[in-house]
Amino acid sequence: MKFRYAFQKIVDLKANEKTQAEWMLSEAIGRVRVEQSSLSELHTAKDGLQEQMMEASSSKATISQLLMMQRFVDHIDHQIVVKNKDLEHAQQVVVTKQDVLAGKMMEEQIWSKAKDRAQQRYTANALKKEQEQLDEMATNRFRRLS
Repeated sequence: MKFRYAFQKIVDLKANEKTQAEWMLSEAIGRVRVEQSSLSELHTAKDGLQEQMMEASSSKATISQLLMMQRFVDHIDHQIVVKNKDLEHAQQVVVTKQDVLAGKMMEEQIWSKAKDRAQQRYTANALKKEQEQLDEMATNRFRRLS
């Protein structure tokens, strides 16, 4: 007779939940990378603008052009502040998803261990019954020969 675990559907559910949590964590990590990339682009744009302002200030540039460039730098600074908040939020989401994944992994491990223990008990009982049958056969054969 084959081993059938009564709670196999729960074991499967816990494995699926863990897989889902892994996907969600992966998605959150991807979001952090996107935010980091966007922040890096903003810093690069700001540095480029500041270089242009330095060049413009050393050449013949009007005050209105310099003010316009400064306003654009200020705008990028504001975007950097917003992007830093977005990045921080994305990192908090990653930490939360890691905690969820850790919990799901623990639940799956608990149910898998319970299944393994049940299978070990089943195997031990099956071996015990088989040994009892062999002992019975040996006893019957011994009685017939005596």
